[in-house]
Amino acid sequence: MTAAFTIRLDDQMLAKLDALASDIDRSRSWLAAKAIEDYLERNAWQIARIKDGLDDADRGEFASDEEVETVFAKYRAKPA
Repeated sequence: MTAAFTIRLDDQMLAKLDALASDIDRSRSWLAAKAIEDYLERNAWQIARIKDGLDDADRGEFASDEEVETVFAKYRAKPA
């Protein structure tokens, strides 16, 4: 099932939406729906990971000092 709703965009954003829709030969509606879908998926994933981390913290599951140092060392800039 699909439902329609109204969204307000300023003229500049609407022009960008129309240009991209034209470039990819899709409708304005399809492009907006796809953008919303992508946004929701990305943010739902991020919030789920944050909740997982908070659950770990609530259980007292933290990385040891040695584990943290190992990660830092992996990404620390190497002297030239």
